[in-house]
Amino acid sequence: MATKNIMIVGVGGQGTLLTSRILGGLPLAAGYDVKLSEVHGMAQRGGSVVTFVRYGEKVAEPIVEEGQADVIIAFERLEALRYAHFLKKDGVLIVNDWRIDPMPVVIGMAEYPDQIMEKLEAEYKVYKVNATEESKKLGNPKVFNLIVLGIAAQHMDFTKEQWYDVIEKTVPPKTIEINKKAFEVGFAL
Repeated sequence: MATKNIMIVGVGGQGTLLTSRILGGLPLAAGYDVKLSEVHGMAQRGGSVVTFVRYGEKVAEPIVEEGQADVIIAFERLEALRYAHFLKKDGVLIVNDWRIDPMPVVIGMAEYPDQIMEKLEAEYKVYKVNATEESKKLGNPKVFNLIVLGIAAQHMDFTKEQWYDVIEKTVPPKTIEINKKAFEVGFAL
């Protein structure tokens, strides 16, 4: 099997690290070599967070190089734009169509770019969802990341049962059912 390269990008507090633990645990449980790398930046202040997950028969290093990501999971549209150049030509970009203003925009030193989704869709294969709104319908806006992950799961080589097993072992016990339900919502989209 060729090495698979996945990136998860978002803003601090969006569950990027939990999602990377689920994504890393899945191929590990299936017997693959897995490497993870996390870049936190100013995560606690709403800054950019990037996680690389690479898996295959033998993986030498954890970093995904530009133009090599098979899948990019973006929890916020500006973060999708910021990291889209890491995607392979035939790669997939899955975007939570949600806006979180970065600090320069908040303090008036910059403007949030217009037409981000249109720019991305003109150049990349994009699957977009407003997972934040979908998670509110489930009664828990914190599980939007599992909705996005459910969409990503359709572009990976694991069964739904394998996903559920890793979700059950990774999320806090009291949140297992809502996280599985959120994953199911995304998987059905």
